[in-house]
Amino acid sequence: MQPLRSVILAASRNATVERFVAGAPVSRSVVKRFVAGETAEDAVRSSRELLAKGLTVSLDHLGEDTTDAGQADATVKAYLLLLQRLDEAGLTSGGRTEVSVKLSAVGQTISDDLALEGARVICAAAEAVGTTVTLDMEDHTTTDRTLATLRTLRQDFPSTGAVVQSYLHRTEEDCRALAVEGSRVRLCKGAYKEPASVAFQSTEEVDASYVRCLRVLMAGPGYPMVATHDPKLVAITDELGKAREKGSFEYQMLYGIRPIEQARLAAQGDTVRVYVPYGDQWYGYLMRRLAERPANLAFFLRALVSRR
Repeated sequence: MQPLRSVILAASRNATVERFVAGAPVSRSVVKRFVAGETAEDAVRSSRELLAKGLTVSLDHLGEDTTDAGQADATVKAYLLLLQRLDEAGLTSGGRTEVSVKLSAVGQTISDDLALEGARVICAAAEAVGTTVTLDMEDHTTTDRTLATLRTLRQDFPSTGAVVQSYLHRTEEDCRALAVEGSRVRLCKGAYKEPASVAFQSTEEVDASYVRCLRVLMAGPGYPMVATHDPKLVAITDELGKAREKGSFEYQMLYGIRPIEQARLAAQGDTVRVYVPYGDQWYGYLMRRLAERPANLAFFLRALVSRR
């Protein structure tokens, strides 16, 4: 599966492939499986539906690698509109619906100061309506800068969430630094193509690292956010969670993936947060989802040639 994953990840940043895929007659069922829609209203609708099922939500306005300050400002404004709509719908109290933000989408490629200012505005708006922000992690070249921005934001917004990726060699140590009182930390495997010098390359190594990082977070006084669909890792989390109070950690899963498992975990009293992307910049996100589980590729390719 590793060679296929590499091909898909390369395609996620290939403009020619993007034009072909974006212009192809993709069936609505493909995008709807992984993306809530294009507008803030679509995001609110999906959030309401998930909350009604006993789940919680983290919303991601799709977009990254912004190289224009006007674009970055537009992304910030999109988040402000989203938070306003969520508040008007009564969906934000207690962090039931929060937002996830990629710093590259709010200007990190241009400057760290621009990204910090944009993230600060979003954090302030989230706090005003009773919810939180989680800073998504991207490729390894941005890790230190993202964590530095996180530390600055947490001075005024201590509930701002971090994300760490188990495929990076450094992540177990990052978990030790982040596993402190009040710290919200999402642990995921990682979805970017990274070199062997900084990242584990085999599935077995990535999984073993995930378990080590998970044990660090679950043993600490922070709030672990366990992002996985892997049944083995869910079972390990369930076992480790027995030593913690209910509500002191949560599972996170992607919109459209393992909804039955999401419902099962919620039914047994666990907090389950669904990561819900929305917006028209869906291509890169979709390709990374295919890379994470190449079996999804057959589903996608069938839809590409479908006329329905």
